[in-house]
Amino acid sequence: MFSMSSRAATACALCVSLWGLAAQAADLGVTVSGLGSAEGQVMVALFNDAAGFPQGHPFKGQMVAATKGQVELVFKDLPPGRYAVSAFHDRNGNQRLDANMMGMPTEPYGFSRDAKGQFGPPKFEDAAFQLDRADQHITVRVQ
Repeated sequence: MFSMSSRAATACALCVSLWGLAAQAADLGVTVSGLGSAEGQVMVALFNDAAGFPQGHPFKGQMVAATKGQVELVFKDLPPGRYAVSAFHDRNGNQRLDANMMGMPTEPYGFSRDAKGQFGPPKFEDAAFQLDRADQHITVRVQ
């Protein structure tokens, strides 16, 4: 008869529960469209709460070389939850969204759900969407 120590049983149960969590993760594909040139790069930030949205410290971020028209990228193995995306075309490659003296952005930018703010960036809730266990794809248009 097969016998298992309590330590081995606990380890086995932990592995099974972690495997179940990994199975619940989803990938989020993001297309950033409206890119007017192939200059610089595209910066994309994924937020899982309102803290820091849209220019603070994101949950995850990616930077990809710009191409005229659009770029595509994937955030892998995300837990289910509410997320919002901000993106901008960093045309001069300085890894920040440039702004004029009045604080208005001078590089193209956009948000998930085409969220727009009044007198500033949109709120997290305006850009937020639900990611469940299935893979999902969104488009962010920069202007």
